[in-house]
Amino acid sequence: METTTSVNLKTEALKNGAIWGVINIVIFLVSWYAMPSLMSSYLYSGLLAVIGIALAVFFCIDMRKKAGGYWTFGEALWNIFVMFLMSMAIVFIFNILFGKFIDPTYPVKMKEAVMAKTQSTYESLGMDEQTSEAALEKVSESLDKQFSPTFSQAIVGFGISSVLYFIGALIFALIFKKSNPNPFAPVNDEEVSTQ
Repeated sequence: METTTSVNLKTEALKNGAIWGVINIVIFLVSWYAMPSLMSSYLYSGLLAVIGIALAVFFCIDMRKKAGGYWTFGEALWNIFVMFLMSMAIVFIFNILFGKFIDPTYPVKMKEAVMAKTQSTYESLGMDEQTSEAALEKVSESLDKQFSPTFSQAIVGFGISSVLYFIGALIFALIFKKSNPNPFAPVNDEEVSTQ
């Protein structure tokens, strides 16, 4: 009798999340050193969103195949969330370490680029100077928390991101769940023998 080995989906989710995180870091490093001005553009954000969704779809399909082609909503949800969380954690920690130790100019340059882009957007919208200055001050505070967070700000930011990624995992689990049409089929494709 031939048996197939069962795949540990949590391990697969962690592995896929780590691969996804490393891909995001490579994209970040190439962008930062080759085209840093692009990083504050809407095009870059849109491109990252498209790449992220494509990777999420690819890895979800990969995990479902490894689960035997079928998984319940609960199985899909927790494994997808673990994958999302692993990817996000790797990128989150890398960005903080990159800005503090590898290239301390990163937070300053990114804040300047985003502030310039935001200011030009406000001007193009015809916002008056007083309202624009108040809005820019709030944006500046937000960017300080994003690019140079304190320990408590980093923990809060990670928590908020985790909630958002959980909502994303809920959506992906609804899309990628697939019930077995024959729930009484033998487990692991083993033949059932009668005695």
